[in-house]
Amino acid sequence: MQVNNVSMNLSAVSSKQYPDDGYPEIALLGRSNVGKSSLINTLINRKSFARTSSTPGKTQTLNFYNIEDQLYLVDVPGYGFAKVSKKQREEFGAMIEEYLTTRKVLKGVIILTDGRHAPSDDDVSMYQYVSYYHIPTLIVSTKMDKVKKNQWNKSSSQILKTMQINQTDDLQMFSAETKYGKDQVWDWIESKMSN
Repeated sequence: MQVNNVSMNLSAVSSKQYPDDGYPEIALLGRSNVGKSSLINTLINRKSFARTSSTPGKTQTLNFYNIEDQLYLVDVPGYGFAKVSKKQREEFGAMIEEYLTTRKVLKGVIILTDGRHAPSDDDVSMYQYVSYYHIPTLIVSTKMDKVKKNQWNKSSSQILKTMQINQTDDLQMFSAETKYGKDQVWDWIESKMSN
């Protein structure tokens, strides 16, 4: 997709605040600090439109990025929030669950995992959760510029095995540094937009 116009339309904490213009939505899920903002910035060709933060758990709302009045990329609060209270964690959980299970225009989710490590239990349970609701999923393995090329196969088979990725979902290696995988991620998003 040629991206010229992007706006951060709104931040929502409940369904009353979601956009109502009917554009398809793709949600980005992942642990805090896994690189969701970097992926968004790479996809939209901006340096720091989606704010990256050195403090994990900074995103505390659903952030809707309007792309060309055709699509929303939805940045979901990171899971595995180390720095928030149990009550806040429960509120985040309820907010994310409401969004994932009731949003009709949600066309798919991208779950980001850190390519330098095996997927966490949180990654696995998030994938099982969205699979249960039959939400099309792309697993994106981030920070691959930090993994030696000859380790990529090992890394990808570890993700496939740990996450038990089903046959309808996909895995894509990605690096915000080198832009590796950007076109493939866009191809996947575009294939879901019209479904």
